[in-house]
Amino acid sequence: QVQLIESGGGLVQAGGSLRLSCAASGRTFSNYAMGWFRQAPGKEREFVAAINWTGGTTYNTRSVKGRFTISRDNAKKTVYLQMNSLKPEDTAVYYCAQGTTGWTNDYDVWGQGTQVTVSS
Repeated sequence: QVQLIESGGGLVQAGGSLRLSCAASGRTFSNYAMGWFRQAPGKEREFVAAINWTGGTTYNTRSVKGRFTISRDNAKKTVYLQMNSLKPEDTAVYYCAQGTTGWTNDYDVWGQGTQVTVSS
């Protein structure tokens, strides 16, 4: 049974930083791409960032480029999202997800989410 557990969310002032973590269990972590998504109140879930199975390739959505960094530690079976220069519009529930292959935009396992709130 594959499971993803996010942590690291919280309340932060605008301009501050947070690091989200997502610990995986179940299938071989290093075989799969990982992604971060977010959903703000009243909005649809949106893609934030992705990383391939080796960690050598990453992709961020335009609104977070230069501020957010995705990384992974395959030995720890954990993916991270370092979020700097946070803005109120970054407020959302953040979800990690595991891809169906080593590099893909198809995700089939999701975590329960962690709340990030950025105050102005």
